[in-house]
Amino acid sequence: MQPDAGPHNLTQPATPQPNAFPPPKSPQSPYSPSCSPPSIPHPEGLAALCPLRAGRGLTVLGEDGPPRPSTRHGCSCQCAGWAGGGRGDSHGVELPLSSWHQGQCQCHQWGTQAGMAMQAAMTVIGECGGWDAPPGRGDLNELLYKTQGVYSAAVLFSLTVSLDERNTSRYVIRIDQDGLTLPERTLYLGQDEESEKILAAYRVFMERLLTLLGAEHVEQKAQEILQLEQHLANITVSEYDDVRRDVSSMYHKVTLGELQRITPTLKWKRLLDRIFHDNFSEEEEVVLLATDYMHKVSDLIRVTPSRILHNYMLWRIVVVLSEHLSTPFRDAIHELSKEMEGNEKQLEPGKICLSQANKHFGMALGALFVEEHFSSASKAKVQQLVEDIKYILDQRLDELDWMDEETRRAARAKLRYMMVMIGYPDFLLKPEAIDKEYEGWHFHAPLVPPQPGTAVSPRRWLLPPQALNAYYLPNKNQMVFPAGILQPTLYDPEFPQSLNYGGIGTIIGHELTHGYDDWGGQYDRHGNLVHWWTERSYSKFLKKAQCIVNLYDNFTVYNQRVNGKHTLGENIADMGGLKLAYYAYQKWVREHGPEHPLHHLKYTHDQLFFIAFAQNWCIKRRSQSIYLQVLTDKHAPEHYRVLGSVSQFEEFGRVFHCPKNSPMNPAHKCSVW
Repeated sequence: MQPDAGPHNLTQPATPQPNAFPPPKSPQSPYSPSCSPPSIPHPEGLAALCPLRAGRGLTVLGEDGPPRPSTRHGCSCQCAGWAGGGRGDSHGVELPLSSWHQGQCQCHQWGTQAGMAMQAAMTVIGECGGWDAPPGRGDLNELLYKTQGVYSAAVLFSLTVSLDERNTSRYVIRIDQDGLTLPERTLYLGQDEESEKILAAYRVFMERLLTLLGAEHVEQKAQEILQLEQHLANITVSEYDDVRRDVSSMYHKVTLGELQRITPTLKWKRLLDRIFHDNFSEEEEVVLLATDYMHKVSDLIRVTPSRILHNYMLWRIVVVLSEHLSTPFRDAIHELSKEMEGNEKQLEPGKICLSQANKHFGMALGALFVEEHFSSASKAKVQQLVEDIKYILDQRLDELDWMDEETRRAARAKLRYMMVMIGYPDFLLKPEAIDKEYEGWHFHAPLVPPQPGTAVSPRRWLLPPQALNAYYLPNKNQMVFPAGILQPTLYDPEFPQSLNYGGIGTIIGHELTHGYDDWGGQYDRHGNLVHWWTERSYSKFLKKAQCIVNLYDNFTVYNQRVNGKHTLGENIADMGGLKLAYYAYQKWVREHGPEHPLHHLKYTHDQLFFIAFAQNWCIKRRSQSIYLQVLTDKHAPEHYRVLGSVSQFEEFGRVFHCPKNSPMNPAHKCSVW
């Protein structure tokens, strides 16, 4: 069991990102640009968005001049230099490790160590009663302790420690729906050909791992475990559902006594006492986020044979351990990944080892990364970018005619209280502080999460500084920009400011806007779950947000329709972030004067701003990855993150001379912030 803070990520690292995102094949896409940017010989306006290969020296992608637009779909953003080997390899550790090759030397014995881990896994299974534990040997509540408390494997439900949304100065235990191995409930329901393929591949994966771990009658076991997970999928509420986006409607604080009455088949006090080494009273409060689901889980436990429940729980432990095991296990994982994500190449053992080191000792590695790749001067410059963009939002609040004064004051207070963390935590510069960070660690010991009720450290980092991501935490009202994302091509102190504002600036604006989207907007300036809007302003906000839902609902890729409701928060953040960064760049130009044109480039700096924004989303994907992304990811496909944002921003149409009422400059635009 691990702490859960629920960040709004710029991207989702767990989401696979392999291979080039092609233009949608569906003819239903409403976008086919016709605007002509000045000095660019192509008729299609969005060709101007084809990005720069940004290094210390700036060149246009392709050696034969500006890249040609797609003849099949005029708004295709051709990420020419990226297509053969650019961003998007889901196997990559999330940091530039080229200078850390020495670390891989420590991983040469990974194969031998993984073989030893295989024996350890067999021992774990034996200690948990083995497969098909007979009546009297299998104890559901004892196995729950081992799965949830020792191996951090969610079975039947999730058990996490997080900030209390109603009082973010303290930690609280949270219980929610969980327990599925596949990433989305609908994959278990076989609703289309692709999900049927994934389900078949998952069953083969189960049978391979069960065989490797000494189980008998593996086909029967796999079928029984799969059927139990399908039952869980049927009672799980889709993340698309409105109730899963309304935190207030999900939040129920109950006592342990009340929780016991809701799920009488489980022994909650015994379970929590063991996990937290405590002696809870019946009046101890926990947050229950899925009351109806837990009712149904209790019923499911009652009617499911104990042998099947036992095997399912063992299986969930196996899933957690499998990535640490020997080559046959990694081969099985790769085969499933190939079917689900399109990954053809298997990750080398050394990189697996390095990834695990980064996962568990990220701050220690981060100290080395920061020393070499991020200076205090860069930190100060990024801080100024943040302040510029926050200033623009403060100004724009006065321009929003749909927001009344009471709501405007609350929005401004939230902006004023918003905490910003940039680069790295200060303790990383002190070796003795890093030693203290890992002091007391013991291997082969149960994980002890933060104790419920204890005080919260407001400046605790969730990601190490080398993470290639940024995030906003609504329950802390906090933005975090690790040093790993403050690198070329997104940011460089030597870049023209048009590229910095269009690159990292739009990402800063994106995270800032998350504080005011349909999810982050439910939290107040202190990060508490408090409705700070007047009903009048909130009603108008929802109406404007619905425009964005409708816009993205009309986007299709490989005959899949983008879910405008599921991606709403990210789309609001993309659109708002683009505007805030652009107006912040205009403020910079007013204060410092226009930037000199770049040699050999025909683009203006205003155009380069939008080009840099588009370059943020040059990510390669295969069709399998796109299917999974549309199904599970709260981010729209990258192609539409660009199209949806620029087409709704009047300044894009002005900069590229798009005729009014053209697809890239529609008369009616969706706009919230």
